[in-house]
Parts: sequence; C-alpha cells; structure tokens
Amino acid sequence: MEIMKKPLVIITGPTAVGKTELSIELAKKINGEIISADSVQVYKHMDIGSAKISKAEMQDIPHYLIDILEPDESFNIALFQELCCKAMDEIYSRRKIPIIVGGTGFYIQSVVYDISFDDTTGDDIRKKYERLHEEKGADYIHGLLKDVDPKSADSIHPNNYKRVIRALEYYEQTGKKISEHNETQRENVSPYNFAYFVLNCDRKLLYDRIERRVDLMLEVGLIDEVKHLKEKYSVNRQMVSMQALGYKEILDYLEGEISLERAIYLIKRDTRHFAKRQLTWFRREKEVTWVDKDILSNAEDQLTFMLQQLSDKHII
Repeated sequence: MEIMKKPLVIITGPTAVGKTELSIELAKKINGEIISADSVQVYKHMDIGSAKISKAEMQDIPHYLIDILEPDESFNIALFQELCCKAMDEIYSRRKIPIIVGGTGFYIQSVVYDISFDDTTGDDIRKKYERLHEEKGADYIHGLLKDVDPKSADSIHPNNYKRVIRALEYYEQTGKKISEHNETQRENVSPYNFAYFVLNCDRKLLYDRIERRVDLMLEVGLIDEVKHLKEKYSVNRQMVSMQALGYKEILDYLEGEISLERAIYLIKRDTRHFAKRQLTWFRREKEVTWVDKDILSNAEDQLTFMLQQLSDKHII
C-alpha cells in the first residue's frame, strides 16, 4: 500500500550545511520541483540575510514559496502548510515530484504528518500577551509559558515571542498544553510515501561556514538591505519578518540600540545556537535518513546515496 501514496522528498538540515546546491542536483535527477520551507525566504526584498537562492542558482528548476509576501505581512505555520499543500498539488498535476527544502523542522513536520491546527485564535487573549511582551519583555512571557507548559518553553526560544504567545493563547483557550497537542499530531501516519533526508557535517566545519556566511552577508550589503526595509516598510521588531536572525540585530544597530560589533557578534552566536537547536529537532524526528557529509564528502556521493534511498522506497 505504501507505494500507492504520493511521493515526497524532504531535504533539510542546519543552516549553512549546503541544502540548496544538493536539492538542485537532485531535482534534475528525479524530475522534481522545489518548495522552500524557510520562514524568511517567503519575504520579498529580504534576500541577503536569508541567503535566498537566486534565479541563476535555480537553474530553471521551479521554486515555490519564495518572494510571496511583503515584509510587513505575517507568516505562520498554518499558512505555510496551506500554501505548501497547494504547491504540491500543482507539482503532482504535472506528474513531477515535490522536494521540500529548508531548515524549519516544524513547518516540514506539519506537511509530512498532516498536522491539524485547531482554530483557537482569539484577538483579546493574543493582544493581552502582546501588551505584556511590550511592557515586560520576552523573558517575562517566556517565563509564563514555562509555568504552564515547560516542554513548549524548552523548545521555543524566548526571542520567538510569536510562538510563545501562540502557546500561551492555546493554553488559555483550551486548558491544554500545545506541546501535548503537537506530540499527539506527531503520531499521525503520513499520507505520503516520503524520504526525509537530514544533511549534517562536522560541528566545527558547520560553525566555520556560519561565520563565513555572516561575514559575506555583511560584505554584500546586509546593512543596506535592512536600511531599505526601514525606508520602504517602516519595519520594526514587532513584525514577524524582523524576528529573523540577522535582521533583528542589524535593525537594533540602525536604531542605536547596539553597536555594529555587538550586532555581528550576536548574529554569529545566535546562528550557531539556532543550528544546534535544528539538529536537536531533527534527531527527535522519526523516519529520517541522515546524510553525513563527513563520510559522503562530495556532492556526487551524496547524490548517489540519496537516489539509492529513493529507489529503495519506490519513490523513483
């Protein structure tokens, strides 16, 4: 029965591990099209800080969920799931294979296991916590979450205040912990015949790649990119887009909150921490195939390994 399910390929891993290049080569081999699972690349004019793939780098492989929102618009997991599934339907209609590529594990999980998001939004409750965030800060509302749902607090960084507020909102409206809801949903049987690849490499090498990437972003104009966003969209730290690594630190620098030296230090430090959290997330996932780039040291070997896995799973 498994081979009757629609095929789906996922390529993920920590930031800067090299997902983009490998996904392009795999798409060429299996007649695939790529859907971005990145919470920043959805935004127009946010190219440098998100390490967004260029048109030339796409090599004529169709990409979805890139440059679809303005920086002052909101984006969340439920919207990602909706748009991703629409893109997949379009890809299937052309008898091609969707390849979800990106490092946002919860977004990927929502599609692979068809996670249900209860409609529990409430403006009054959300606004209450937003006011508390403005008045008392991110650590305060993160502490509130820790009191009622420690597991969620452990998995959500205090700076990701939108998710913190969402978890508090869910608890207040339902009396249930959103972590328990998510755990239940994780037990869903996937509607897809999928191969879930997680790329990884030596930790020191990964951190070196992160440092070099940040330096390159600054060299090619990250500061000017954020200045443009301030001028055109009047962006501020309350916007979802400005919670992104690289953008919030440079925004703080431009607004005189911190020095440039401090901003660069924070970007590098927090990106390393983010990569570590990503790897922790993927280790908890079930049915994943790790692609160790220390063992499979060149792209050709990595591609051969992945193609064999896809053949074994009857995806190709």
